Amino acid sequence: MRTALVIGTGLIGTSAALVLAGRGVRVHLVDHDPAQARTAAALGAGYDEEPESAVDLALVAVPPAHVAPTLADAMRRGLARGYVDVASVKGGPRRDLQALGCDLSRYIGTHPMAGRESSGPLAATPDLFEGRPWVLTPTRDTDTEVLNLALELVALCRAVPIVMDADAHDRAVALVSHTPQLLSSMVAARLRDADDTAVRLCGQGIRDVTRIAASDPRMWIDILAANPGPVADVLAAVAADLDETVRSLRALQSADEKERAEGTAGIDDVLRRGNAGRVRVPGKHGAAPAVYETVRVLIGDQPGELARIFADAGRAAVNIEDVRIEHANGQQAGLIQLMVEPQAVPALTAALRERGWSLRN
Repeated sequence: MRTALVIGTGLIGTSAALVLAGRGVRVHLVDHDPAQARTAAALGAGYDEEPESAVDLALVAVPPAHVAPTLADAMRRGLARGYVDVASVKGGPRRDLQALGCDLSRYIGTHPMAGRESSGPLAATPDLFEGRPWVLTPTRDTDTEVLNLALELVALCRAVPIVMDADAHDRAVALVSHTPQLLSSMVAARLRDADDTAVRLCGQGIRDVTRIAASDPRMWIDILAANPGPVADVLAAVAADLDETVRSLRALQSADEKERAEGTAGIDDVLRRGNAGRVRVPGKHGAAPAVYETVRVLIGDQPGELARIFADAGRAAVNIEDVRIEHANGQQAGLIQLMVEPQAVPALTAALRERGWSLRN
C-alpha cells in the first residue's frame, strides 16, 4: 500500500492515518468539518486534500448511518482500488450498500475493537490498535486484492485480524460493547442526583463500572441506532436477571426462613454465573486469563512516584502484569495495586520494603 484516503478524521480515522503516514504511506484526509481534517494533518496524519488520482485504499471512518452513502459516493467517483469502513456495526451498512447498487467486490467491512472515552483527532494515537482484535467481514464476493489491502492495513496497525460474518459480529458487539455502555451509563445516572455524602464514598469499584459512561452520547446514539435489535435482546436477558435479583433481595427481607433461603439461593446464582462469565474474558494480549497476585503499596500523589516504584520493581527483575490505583479521599496519597505472577511476589515485596515502600495487606 502506497497511498490511502481517510474519510472522517475522528479518533479512529486519525489514529489509522497516523499509523499509515508513519509507515511511509501517502495519506489524504477529508472530513465534513475541514477544520478537523486540518487538525489531523497538523498532527502528522497526512494531507488535508483529496487525491488527484485513485489511491490504493479508502478508509471510511464515519458514523454507521453515514457509512453507506459515503462509500457509495467514493465508489461512484472512483477514489480508490479498495474500500473499507471501520464502523462498529457491519450488517446494516452492507445491506444499505447493496440496496444502493454498489460493487461489493471492492468493499470489505471492518471493525477495530479499540477506542477511548475521548473523541476527535486530538485524542488519536498511533498505538491505539496494537494487539487489539480487528474484525474483517468478507463475503464470497470480496475481491482478493481488497481483502489483502485490508489485511495489510491491520498488519500495519499491529492489530489482530479476526474474520467474522457481519451479522454475527453485530450480535457479538451488542454483548461485549454496546450493552456494557448502556449499563455503565445507567449506573452512573444513579449518581447524578445522589446525596453528596454518598458520592464522596465512591471507590475503585464504581470508577471501574462507570468509566465508559463518560463517552460522547452523540456517538453512542449513532451506534445504538444502527444495532438496536441485538442490543435489546441482550438487555432483555439482563432485565430478566435484574427482576429475579430484585425478587431475591426482597425475599431476604422476609421473616419467613424459607423465603430468605430462596433469596440467598437467587443471589448466589447470579453471583456465581457472573464469576463463570468473568473468567472467560481474555487476559493479557488476548491470551487465556491468567491468575495474578496483587501487591498493594501506599504511594504519595506527587511527581515521580510511579516511575520510582516501577523502577524498583524492574531492579528486582519483576514484570508488572497490570496495575490499578485507588486514590484516597481527602488525602494526597493512594494505594497502588501491582499485579504480578505469584512466584514473583516474595522478590517484589522484599525489594519494595528494602527501598522504603509501605506495603498493605
